Amino acid sequence: MSVPTVARVEGLVYRLPLTSALAWGAHSALSAAEHVLVQVTLSDGTVGVAEATPRPTIYGETPASVLGILAHLETGLTGVAITDEAGLNRVRNSVVNNHTARGALDMALHDARARAAGSSLFGTLMGPNTRVRVSFILGIASPDDMLDEARRVVQAGVRCLKVKVGREHERDLRVIRALRAEFGPDVLLYADSNETLSPESAPAALDAMREAGLLYVEEPLPARQLRARAALHAQGRLPVVADDSCFTPADLDRELDFDTFDVLNVKTARNGFTDGLTMLRRAAAHGKRGMVGSQASTGLGTLHAALLSTQAEVTEPCELSFVLKLQDDLLNAPIEFRDGWLDVAALSGHALDPAKVARYRVG
Repeated sequence: MSVPTVARVEGLVYRLPLTSALAWGAHSALSAAEHVLVQVTLSDGTVGVAEATPRPTIYGETPASVLGILAHLETGLTGVAITDEAGLNRVRNSVVNNHTARGALDMALHDARARAAGSSLFGTLMGPNTRVRVSFILGIASPDDMLDEARRVVQAGVRCLKVKVGREHERDLRVIRALRAEFGPDVLLYADSNETLSPESAPAALDAMREAGLLYVEEPLPARQLRARAALHAQGRLPVVADDSCFTPADLDRELDFDTFDVLNVKTARNGFTDGLTMLRRAAAHGKRGMVGSQASTGLGTLHAALLSTQAEVTEPCELSFVLKLQDDLLNAPIEFRDGWLDVAALSGHALDPAKVARYRVG
C-alpha cells in the first residue's frame, strides 16, 4: 500500500464571541476568538485539523496572514509523504515567525498522520498523566468583574487562576488579596505581568506577590532586557515563568544559557507538537518545570494543548479552561472540569461539529 501524501492545505476563518473581553498587558484586549481552522487533506482523503490563533499584538499575525502563509507553504508540502516528518518540517520551517500558522500546521499534520495510520492523536500523543490540573486566565477588568468571573470559573471546577496584572500595581495587589480572601488556600494563584514591570520596580513587586501567596510570576520584565531578567531571577524572590521570552526552541536555548526562569510555558498554539515536545524535554533536562499555556484557544485547540499537558515533563497547572470564556464552541460536546482537574482521556470522543463550523464561519 502506498503512503498517503499531502494533497491540500486550507484555512477557514471562524469567529466565536466571548462572555466578556479578555484584557492583558499594557493595552491589549480580545473581545472574540477570530481564529483559523487549518485543514490538511491527504491523497487518500484523510483530513487532519488544528486551530490557529492569530494575535496581532503578540506575533504580528492576523487571520488573513495565516491564510496567506498556508497558501505559501502548500506548494512545498504537496506530494510529500505524511510519514516524512523531516521533509514536512523542512517545508514548514522554510519561513520564519508566523508562529500560530506554523504551529497549527504542525498539529494538523500530526492529526492527519495518526488518522492515516488508523489511529488518532489520543492514540499517538497521550502521555502518562491522563488527568491534568487546570488554570484559568483571569484578564484585567474592574475588581468586581474579576472577582465575579473568578467565582464563575471556580464554580465550573477550576482551582487555579492566572491573574493578569501590570497596569496598576496597587490595584493588582488588591485584586489578588480579594481573590485570596474569597477562596482561601483551595484556589492557587499566580500572576502574569506580560513584560510590564521595570528592573527598578520588579524586586518590590515580586516581594509583594510572594507575600500575597502567589505561586510564581510570568514574564515580569520586557523580553528584550535579557541581562536584567537574568539578574532578577538570580535574586530568587519569586519563581519566574518564561513565555514571551521563549517563543521558539532557539529562544529557549538562550534563556537556559542565561538561566532566566524556573517554569517553561509552552503553547501548542505557537509551537505545535513537534517544537512543544522538544522544548519541554530540553527544559526538563536542565531542571526546569513545565506547563502548557493557552493563546485563548477554543475547544479544538484545547484538546491539542491537553494532549501535550499529559507529558511527564509537565509539572504545573495548565491553561486548559479558556473554553469557559466562550459563549459557544465548535466541538460536539463541552469540555468539563472537576475539582481542579481535566480528565484528558475522557475527551477522545470530542470532535468538530460540522453544523457549528458552518454557523460560525466568517466569509
